[in-house]
Amino acid sequence: MSQAQPSPLSRISAVLNSPALSAVVTVVGFAAPVVGWAMDRVNLKVLLVVQAVLILILAVGHYWTRKTYIQLRRVTNLKTMDNAEYYNQVRTGLEAELISNYNEIADGHLRVFSSDVPRFSALLVNAVTASQAQPQRILAADLTTDPTLLTGRREYISANRRFTESGGTINRVFIVFATDLGKADFARSLLDLVGQHRDLGVTCGLAVRDRLRAEQAIDAVIFADAAALVEEEQGGADYQRGRSSVHFKGIGRWTSRFESVWGHGADSAPRVLQAYEAVARPQLDAGTWDQGRIDTTVASL
Repeated sequence: MSQAQPSPLSRISAVLNSPALSAVVTVVGFAAPVVGWAMDRVNLKVLLVVQAVLILILAVGHYWTRKTYIQLRRVTNLKTMDNAEYYNQVRTGLEAELISNYNEIADGHLRVFSSDVPRFSALLVNAVTASQAQPQRILAADLTTDPTLLTGRREYISANRRFTESGGTINRVFIVFATDLGKADFARSLLDLVGQHRDLGVTCGLAVRDRLRAEQAIDAVIFADAAALVEEEQGGADYQRGRSSVHFKGIGRWTSRFESVWGHGADSAPRVLQAYEAVARPQLDAGTWDQGRIDTTVASL
């Protein structure tokens, strides 16, 4: 696979921050007055123009550096540390990780460990409100193999509540295997989760994973068409150890996939949830789980 070509902006930045350019500018800056002094015929105005151009190049390079790069403080004296070698090893590792993350996000993409997803999710929700990004809308598709995983995300749930209370809208579709929908314990946990999100002001829907194409069965949250958090599947080993991705470019493709799952009219995800809930909830409340009727209902979704 061929590597992507650097953008013109990246090329300009690389040139302005090039050590070679800095060296040339420095040498010419010192040499020009000397040459002018040694050669009586050199016009003073020409020297002033050359000096002005060099100063302008340095100023532009400095400004560009401040706009393009983050400047962080480093320790100036390692001897102040109790164990300078140990400290330097830790510092080097942390700096390498930090630089890697910033290089990724500068390109419009960020990878995070799945254990950090709840914190990043809350951050992305809050940023929609703070930035007033339009539309003030969140679209969420959850591959739900264990509903209790979502109920424990307190910071994320609180961020959702604040978002809806401030006028934002959230559409969330739970994507569930047909076999799980047929289990009483799973159905109880799922409908409790649905009730919790409805209390937050979320419009909920249901999709049967067995009926979806592979590219539709995604676990993703789209924040105001500005960012997409794409997670690994919940409940499995990959979810616990893997990484998730935050995209800030090409959000339209994730929105299209969500909308294809959400649907419209009688086959929309909210209508599918209503049909399932109308049968499952009364049976759960009454303690009379009719497996045959539930299986028939799930098959018709």
